[in-house]
Amino acid sequence: MSLKTLIVDDEPIARRVLREELDLIEDVEVIGEAADGVAALQKIGAEKPDLVLMDLQMPAMGGLEVVRQLKQSKHVPVIVIVTAYDQHAVQAFEAGAIDYLLKPVGQERLSQAVERAKRVSEGQAMDRIAQLQEIGGSPRRIVGKIGEEYFLLSASEIYAFQAEGDLVWIVTAKRKYLATQTLKELELRLKNTSFRRIHRNALVNVDHVRKMSVLSSQRWLITMNNDQEFVASKRQARTVRELLTW
Repeated sequence: MSLKTLIVDDEPIARRVLREELDLIEDVEVIGEAADGVAALQKIGAEKPDLVLMDLQMPAMGGLEVVRQLKQSKHVPVIVIVTAYDQHAVQAFEAGAIDYLLKPVGQERLSQAVERAKRVSEGQAMDRIAQLQEIGGSPRRIVGKIGEEYFLLSASEIYAFQAEGDLVWIVTAKRKYLATQTLKELELRLKNTSFRRIHRNALVNVDHVRKMSVLSSQRWLITMNNDQEFVASKRQARTVRELLTW
């Protein structure tokens, strides 16, 4: 049975390229196109596509707002985000997308996304959409990258974030991931949680701190549960002292 597919993008050329590439993939039927989010919602309701390839940045209503509206819909298609910006992969996963494609979209990568979409049931698609708003207002998932794969991480499993030049590493119990956001962005996002800035290059999860050792009157050595150590800067000495009463 053919995978009924809707293409959503405000750029006519982008829609045409996707349609031409999809025509080369077996068991895919392009049932229509939409140039904005409003039209996309109308077509999803009327045509009930199995798969929607959707750009994030569109006039009037962007891709993420379409996803939010789909939470109220009786029919939930599989969403694959198509974007020109790598950082939007974070938003795509948080919003419930099953996959994302970077423009210009290659034939092989598009085929992989279609195959992944075929394996997703409607119930699983609804679960992905439900990730848009997590219960209790807890922080959304943090996206970490290893090679070309993206992983959704809960804040509780993260020990620390460590910056090295332009890169930010996510430290967990057994492995490290490359963050898709800056340390400043992560700090703002994790405000009012158990994460504390102890150095301009480090943000640690207090829940995973095992011990703190005094190095001098204004320097502390912080040891995590995985034995990784961080030296707190003089500027953050007050923050570290506050941890003693955490």
